[in-house]
Amino acid sequence: MRTTRLSSKGQVIIPKDLREAHQWEVGQELIAIDVGDGILLRTNNTFQETTLSQVAGCLKYSGEAKSLEEIEDAIRLGILEEWHDRSGHEYCG
Repeated sequence: MRTTRLSSKGQVIIPKDLREAHQWEVGQELIAIDVGDGILLRTNNTFQETTLSQVAGCLKYSGEAKSLEEIEDAIRLGILEEWHDRSGHEYCG
């Protein structure tokens, strides 16, 4: 366990080994989350807002377009596989 002190300006020094372990650099933006008996610090990994036209062509796909039914089947299969992995039980539906 590490201890640190709160400065008169409300600043806290995060120990160097923790900053290095989480790869936090000077200027890293953090989110402070109240968890009842303490505060959780998380990095603010927000992406810049984009539009569909800016990102629509970034993943190249060569081949026939998938039908809506094929897409829905793939999603359904993915959900069933994830459910099976988490519960250890097979889906019976």
